[in-house]
Formats: sequence, C-alpha cells, structure tokens
Amino acid sequence: MTAALIDGAAEARRLRQEIARQVAAFPQHDRPGLAVVLVGDDPASGVYVRSKARMTAEVGMNSIEHRLPASTEEAELLNLIDQLNRDEAVDGILVQLPLPPSIDPLKVIQAIDPSKDVDGFHPQNAGALATGMSGLVPCTPRGALHLLKTAREDLSGLSAVIVGRSNIVGKPMAHLLLAENCTVTLAHSRSINLPDIVRQADIVVAAVGRPEFIRGSWLKPGAIVIDVGINRISEAGAKDRIVGDVAFAEASHVVSALTPVPGGVGPMTIAYLLQNTLDAARRRRGAIGSAQDEAASSL
Repeated sequence: MTAALIDGAAEARRLRQEIARQVAAFPQHDRPGLAVVLVGDDPASGVYVRSKARMTAEVGMNSIEHRLPASTEEAELLNLIDQLNRDEAVDGILVQLPLPPSIDPLKVIQAIDPSKDVDGFHPQNAGALATGMSGLVPCTPRGALHLLKTAREDLSGLSAVIVGRSNIVGKPMAHLLLAENCTVTLAHSRSINLPDIVRQADIVVAAVGRPEFIRGSWLKPGAIVIDVGINRISEAGAKDRIVGDVAFAEASHVVSALTPVPGGVGPMTIAYLLQNTLDAARRRRGAIGSAQDEAASSL
C-alpha cells in the first residue's frame, strides 16, 4: 500500500482564496483587521509573524503589527492588549508564543477579549468548544480536521487516537472529533502500551512534539494519519531536516492517507487564523446566522 498524500498547502490556498472572496464583500473602510503582537526576537517567531502579515494582506484584511523588545514588562503587554480590545479596527488579536520568561502567558491569554481571541486559547472559547457551544476554535486543530475530512468526509463511528494532550492541539482536537461522532482516545508519551493503543485507530493525530516518534509498525493498515509535529533534526555534515512526529517513510507503506511535513497541517494553521479573523469580524458586526456566515463556518 502507498498512502495518498493530503496536500495541506493546496487546501490552504483554496481556503485563502475563498476567504479573500468573502473579505471583498466588506466595505473598503470596514475590512476585518488582525493585530499580531511579537515580544522579543525569536527567529522562528519572526518568520511566522512575517508570513501571517503577508497572507493577511493577500486576502484583503488589514494587518496590524506590534513588535516589542524582549525587555517588555508584563504590565506593558497587558496594557497594549487592553488597547487592542477596545480598538474597533481590530477584529482579531494574536500574541505570538513563546513569550519571554518574565511574562505569564496565561495572564496574557486571559486578557484578550474572547470575541477577538483568534487563537482560540481563551478559557471562554476552550469551554465553549468543550460544551458544544459557539466560539473561536484553535487554528491548528481546525485545520487538521479540515484535512482529515478531505480524506474521508464522514468520520462517524471511527476510532480516533490523538497522541499529545496540549491545550493548543490535543485537547481541542479531541472535542472536534467527538463532535464528528468519533470514538476518541487522548493518549500521550507516557501512555502505557502506546503502540497497541495507536494500532487500534482508524484515525491518528500526532501532536506529541517528538521527531518520528510514531513508527509505521504502530499504525493500523488503512488508517488516516494527520501529523501535526514540526521538528528540526540536525545531523553532522548535513543540512537540517524538518520532520513530523510520524516516521513518514514507514507510515506511507501502511496507511491509506497522511499529511506530509512540511506542507501538511502547517499551512492550514495560518489559513484558519484568517478564517477565525473573518468569523470574529462577522460576529462583531452581528452577521452571525446569515447565509454567507453559515457558508464560511462550514469551511
């Protein structure tokens, strides 16, 4: 068996094109606005923020960027967030993680207006997802579910194993799959007999943060695998490699479909950041329930 590749880059392009079409329907003076805050000079975060700003502009949204030095005090950052919460030109607020050690990320997340929390990390949005209510859903799990459903639209009744229990991916992914009527197991690196647990799954979502941790022998033949991991491997005398949490070459001979790394879930995360900003803009303008909004929420 040779697995079908789930092309996240292509799906992300399609989604951004649809978002751009819908943003164009807003009056020019009232386009959705996304504010991104970067504290410090982490190189990877800087690259990610530049990519977000470029794609925000490409879909016709207003991109607002705040770059603060690593010496920024927690109170200064919280003050900026308060200003952005009250700014009518801002529909979405994203504070890039990680933050300097002197700043408590939980305080920062809780300070963001839940209606502008396009990362979906605020406890109010997390609670809404857990209880089946309307809210902003974390971008990576939302993108992962989108890709999963390109491989199989109806997930009802399937057994799903998520390896990784973070608030960012694992836990919200479990709630999304439960809503799709999957039987969900939330496992992690300390789960006893983890290979046996994974081997029972029709769907595997890998988000454990360990390079090539999940081996091909762990996987059920014909399963669908969504690899959220992005790990850099440095080898003497060779160029660094980016790999996922799944041993790709091994898995590709066992499963029916899987995402590559890079080019899988990563592009979808940014695409759904833009979708969340569009959704937040509609909610803030009272457009929930319109036919246009219903179409957007189904993407």
